[in-house]
Amino acid sequence: MGRKADKRVDLKMPPGALHTYRRLLRYLKPHKAMFAVGVLGMTMFAATDAGWAAFVRFFLDGTFVEKDPRMVWLVPVALVGLFILRGLGDFMQTYCPGYVGRRIVKTLRGQIFDRYVHLPVSYFDRNASGVLLSKLTYNTEQVANATTESVTVFIRDSLTILGLIGYLLYLNPKLTLFSLIIGPLIAVLIRRINLLFRRYSRRIQNSMGDVTRVAKEAIEAPRVIRVFNAQDYEARMFDEVIEHNRRSHMKLMMTKGLSNPIVQTIAATGLAGVLYLATVDAIAGRMSVGEFTSFIAALMLITAPLRRLVNVAGPLQQGIAAAQSIFEILDTPPEHPGGQHRVPRARGEIQYRDVGFQYPSSADPVLHGIGFEARQGETVAIVGRSGSGKSTLVGLLPRFYDATSGQVLVDGVDVREFSLDALRAQMSLVSQDVVLFNDTIRSNIAFGHPADDAQIEAAARAARVTEFSEQYPLGLETVVGDRGALLSGGQRQRIAIARALLRNTPILILDEATSALDTELERQIQGQLEALMANRTTLVIAHRLSTVEKADRILVMDAGRVIESGTHQELLAHGGQYAVLHRLQFSE
Repeated sequence: MGRKADKRVDLKMPPGALHTYRRLLRYLKPHKAMFAVGVLGMTMFAATDAGWAAFVRFFLDGTFVEKDPRMVWLVPVALVGLFILRGLGDFMQTYCPGYVGRRIVKTLRGQIFDRYVHLPVSYFDRNASGVLLSKLTYNTEQVANATTESVTVFIRDSLTILGLIGYLLYLNPKLTLFSLIIGPLIAVLIRRINLLFRRYSRRIQNSMGDVTRVAKEAIEAPRVIRVFNAQDYEARMFDEVIEHNRRSHMKLMMTKGLSNPIVQTIAATGLAGVLYLATVDAIAGRMSVGEFTSFIAALMLITAPLRRLVNVAGPLQQGIAAAQSIFEILDTPPEHPGGQHRVPRARGEIQYRDVGFQYPSSADPVLHGIGFEARQGETVAIVGRSGSGKSTLVGLLPRFYDATSGQVLVDGVDVREFSLDALRAQMSLVSQDVVLFNDTIRSNIAFGHPADDAQIEAAARAARVTEFSEQYPLGLETVVGDRGALLSGGQRQRIAIARALLRNTPILILDEATSALDTELERQIQGQLEALMANRTTLVIAHRLSTVEKADRILVMDAGRVIESGTHQELLAHGGQYAVLHRLQFSE
């Protein structure tokens, strides 16, 4: 199952969270000019709150106490000017950080996706695709809130509170200092609230990964679900993960719902005491009506930004929790680029020398002392029961995994000495699970390979793709649908063969290339496969022994070991496991 910000935010932040937030803020650096304009807008917006309190004193004392006739035109001009300044600041503080936030989301998503396509295959064996997808989409949005929207609220409202406190100190230092007595208590509450927000945010992010995973599995397997009448089962599974998500959200909502009333009640208690003292001063004549009203207005204006500062803790801590999960991905080492050895085109000689392999999460080795050789242009077939280690063995050649003992060599050079891209440039893969993308037939044939139209069309003809593509109005420009859903199994397999023909590599891997096809369709495809195998060193994994009878050598595997080796006729004459498997298949 898929499963700490500056001291000024929560007064004390755990070191890990502080490090995460500082690292997150580095994404602001390339956009600091635009963000600075936003900060200027925040400052202008914050200044208007203190300006509004000052305007109240200016209006009341000038109009009702001093009865200055200039107030007739000064008050309207000052009011309009104040709101023009506020409107301009509001636009700047909204647009500029928003621009920066979307840039950060784009950068993070690009970095995460780039890391996904460069992580080793073993990483995807350990992590559910739905969880990884959730981090790419949902978590990055929360990070944007933490880096821009939350920072905007924090800066703007901190400036507003500081401006209003400064004005209060100017009006009446004694009353202002009295009103600040409740500050430490509010700070302690905010710190506790932040810890709860961060805890519940992690749970929400984990549960969102589960929601995405279960939904993705159901969407990608509609036929299996329906034929097994598993709709109710899948619905129950989905209900469990969305209920967990709902409970996590409700705990967060409970914290949010209680935090404001508690903080506001404490603030109101302090405000009541200040009102008492201010009223005493006003009655005693130590404050004018304008000063009294202005002081109360400024004090009341502090409550709104204070409430927003409490609320910003939620998105801020959610963003930090999301950033931690994102940085875990970005800090995961990508595939090692390999050595320095490069060749324009290998001869295609393959050798396994006493090769053993064990998955990190497994207690027992998967392969034991495998040794064999495939000379240039030879076809070596690998057969055996499911779980005997065939796919793992072949996966060591393109270095999806590295042998834990022994050596795998190409042209006499250990594959670990090759540059990884140069090594894989010598190989093509056609597997049972043909991967097609929601693009045109032409683009799927040319996938990852620079080729002109003539080369693509030649490969399509050789693989007999044109036999069915010409039946469509758009020909090779026909879109194949998600994972090639608009094509038959045989058509998808021919596109995969055309892709390998176009790549024209000296080494070919056929991993159960025809096992998903019926016997008639397999016979039709076999001709294209034989054309593809011509003059290439080929490793063939097969369950159907009829597809490997022409191989130069057949390896029979069991429990991670090669127990028999020879040609088709030699193995039948030997009367071992291959002969047993052959009799079982052909008696059926």
